[in-house]
Amino acid sequence: MDNQRDRILDKAQGLIRRFGGAKTNVVDIAQAMGLSHSAIYRHFRSKAEIFDSLAARAMADETALAQTYVTKDAPAGERILGLMLALHRSKREKFAGDTEMHALYRRIVDDRPDLVLEYAARITAILRQILKDGVARGEFAVADLDAAAGVLRDAFTAFVHPAHVELAAKAGLDLEPGLIQMARVLLRGLAA
Repeated sequence: MDNQRDRILDKAQGLIRRFGGAKTNVVDIAQAMGLSHSAIYRHFRSKAEIFDSLAARAMADETALAQTYVTKDAPAGERILGLMLALHRSKREKFAGDTEMHALYRRIVDDRPDLVLEYAARITAILRQILKDGVARGEFAVADLDAAAGVLRDAFTAFVHPAHVELAAKAGLDLEPGLIQMARVLLRGLAA
């Protein structure tokens, strides 16, 4: 993170965690960095753009986490389940340990569907890669990889959607056993 844009995002994230998104503004970020607010505006047009960039960065981190399951040395079904669990745990940890950033992430779902669609497309492509490898290894019998990847993504969305994760956590529900059961049923349906 050697560029000014990343430093601005890091400082904004720290302020959001400390004071909340509603109480953090561009002037606060600039003051915390020892800059004028016009220096921030050279990199971001608005507070909303900073917040969108923070959410996009979190989505990129999750995509990178999911991508690690493409090349793991394990059966494809185990990698798909591992990917689903990793993303679910990531969202659960964000809610439990980083509530302000979780709230920012939830806002993106409503305000920036384009970012959500891009993220979903990246996760679907990763699932497709793992499925394709599973077919090549003889683990899966899948005629339409795109459809199968889309079904897997849609099926586990309830376990990673920020609103669902938040509601379950507030109700004291552990979604992980249900996620494991759902994944196993789907993966059995794809088995060769």
